[in-house]
Amino acid sequence: MTEPRAQGYVDVNGVHMYYEVYGEGSPLVLLHGGIMTIDLNFASLIPPLATRHTVIAVEMQGHGRTADTGRAITPAALASDVVGLLDHLGIERAHVLGHSMGGAVALELAVSHPDRVRSVVPMSISVRPDGTHEEITDPSKQATSTRMPTAQDFAEMTEAYKRLSPHPEHFDDFLAMLSAVASQLEGWSDAQLAGVSAPTMLMIGDNDFTTVEHGALMLRLIPGSQLAVLPGTTHMTITRRADLVLPILAGFLD
Repeated sequence: MTEPRAQGYVDVNGVHMYYEVYGEGSPLVLLHGGIMTIDLNFASLIPPLATRHTVIAVEMQGHGRTADTGRAITPAALASDVVGLLDHLGIERAHVLGHSMGGAVALELAVSHPDRVRSVVPMSISVRPDGTHEEITDPSKQATSTRMPTAQDFAEMTEAYKRLSPHPEHFDDFLAMLSAVASQLEGWSDAQLAGVSAPTMLMIGDNDFTTVEHGALMLRLIPGSQLAVLPGTTHMTITRRADLVLPILAGFLD
């Protein structure tokens, strides 16, 4: 992966949040998924995106190099942190692409901070608790599921956490806390989604946590949105499918 042209921390809402900046062009914020890092999620996407955009990649509260603060990790809280980062960098409006937890933050920005986003690309999200396949939430079905992260995925997430985190010994506790948070997410109301004004490109894999039927529901609920269902793609591989993702983004982002 290419080296960032700038990197550092911003202190916002009590969080000492790490970020990296690549390339030149219209600003594009990248938001990773739960237990992920900038590199784990976006290593294959950043170099080509940085030829057209100022790419700002963030490690959110408790992830990567950013320490946990004990504050509840919610889309609203994390979206507020991203707004603080944009303020710090002097950026009025940015495109925002997020995966999974980061995708929820991207959509929250479109719902609650519409004046700060040019467009949003939420990947592998759901807007209702019933939008995910049953096997994702039923532990008895996870072992045989082809949708779950692999042993290799878990090994990479564990290694990255222990190498980068200011509190590497907290991995198990942090994973349990994030799982509990994910199970309690309510999503957004029909009225909130109907009020989204930013251009929205929803992306899911055809073997994602999110059902394809739920993708169609989100497409109906978010005005003017687009939906890309990536073939042969899981929750963990969607941001690694540069061959599919980059042409879609090239047509969607300015």
